[in-house]
Amino acid sequence: MLTYQECLDMCGLSEEEIEAIAEHEHLEPIAAMALGQYLITHRQERRIKSIILDDIKKAQRQGNHQHADALRKVLVHFVATHPERTQGK
Repeated sequence: MLTYQECLDMCGLSEEEIEAIAEHEHLEPIAAMALGQYLITHRQERRIKSIILDDIKKAQRQGNHQHADALRKVLVHFVATHPERTQGK
């Protein structure tokens, strides 16, 4: 059986990116990891970018500026590590 860390190492996303997907989709982290891997495998990086942007907007609406700032860093990292397919929204 694979550990969570082994799955994370293979999925192509950071733990923070997985947490952003989990938050947005109301999933457990392991299910969010599977979704993220699926989206990357099917060239849907823009969808992940949109998820993170939605999370940022939600945090801002709730006045949680610290979380919004943390999510902005997640977004910067995601775009930097997946630049070829994250252009546009």
